[in-house]
Amino acid sequence: MGQRPGCNFDHMPEVFHQTFPAPDYDLDATLSSGQTFRWTKASSGWTGVIGNRWVGLSKEESAIKAQTVQQPEDWQWLTNYLQLEVDFAEIIRSFPDHPAMHAAVLHCRGLRLLRQDPWECLASFILSSTKQIVQIQQIIALLTQRYGAPLGVPDGHPPINSFPSPQRVAALTEQELRACKMGFRAPYLLATARRITTDFDLASVGNVDLTTAREMLLCLPGVGRKIADCVLLFAFGFQKAFPIDVWLLKALRQLFFPRRRLPVSRLHGLVEAQFGPHAGFAQQFLFHYVRTRPSALPNSRVRKARSLPHHSKPQRPSNGSQD
Repeated sequence: MGQRPGCNFDHMPEVFHQTFPAPDYDLDATLSSGQTFRWTKASSGWTGVIGNRWVGLSKEESAIKAQTVQQPEDWQWLTNYLQLEVDFAEIIRSFPDHPAMHAAVLHCRGLRLLRQDPWECLASFILSSTKQIVQIQQIIALLTQRYGAPLGVPDGHPPINSFPSPQRVAALTEQELRACKMGFRAPYLLATARRITTDFDLASVGNVDLTTAREMLLCLPGVGRKIADCVLLFAFGFQKAFPIDVWLLKALRQLFFPRRRLPVSRLHGLVEAQFGPHAGFAQQFLFHYVRTRPSALPNSRVRKARSLPHHSKPQRPSNGSQD
């Protein structure tokens, strides 16, 4: 058999399977809830990339079935990514005793947080600014197709690449990144990649307290409070991080604080005080709830985006370039 494009095998790769107990785990909601942007729904489940592995996932009753073509020494990397060992019941009990929160849990029960690679998560959310989820997916698909490394895939599966490393991105030009339809986000991604490859230790963000970690990320080009909190929550596991985008802004103002027109800075303080140690988990329930059930918000007409509130968008470059 001839070599397939995008694959280093000259024969049919062996596919390795594993089954994980996963009661009360909604795989569809978790992979489509705006945390990550490289999973594709297929007839048999989901396909995507974790690190340098192609991965297939499917949910059957109380289990998740996984497959990959690289023989794992163990499967802890997938357990960590899916956060299968988290005490879900304890997290739910920590949520605010509020009708809107109860409704969100009922609507999204089984939704989980993922633990992603910090660089991929950071780059993805820099690219997410003011974009809808489907547009973010398109940008990232172009970036990985052009500058990622080919990965092994099962026979008959389309070629797929890894997410390009910060070193690979740092070696590109702004024009090459703009050709991936990034628009004004290109210089931010490029500058951040170059910081990470020179004088910024991204891994160290996970070794400090939440406030210090956020301040570290806010020093990176194109990173505002919302992007920083997404990375802290989805990559580093800071479960008190509470990203506020347009959906959450509407939800908080209309469902939790309807009689006060609170600025985002004041909302951050209130949610930190009222949403408990797993505030970020609660945030994801609320985000997915109001995004997939707009009628939950009495006065809402919001784009289906994970975009920033207007006041916290990164400023566009002075040359006035548009998307």
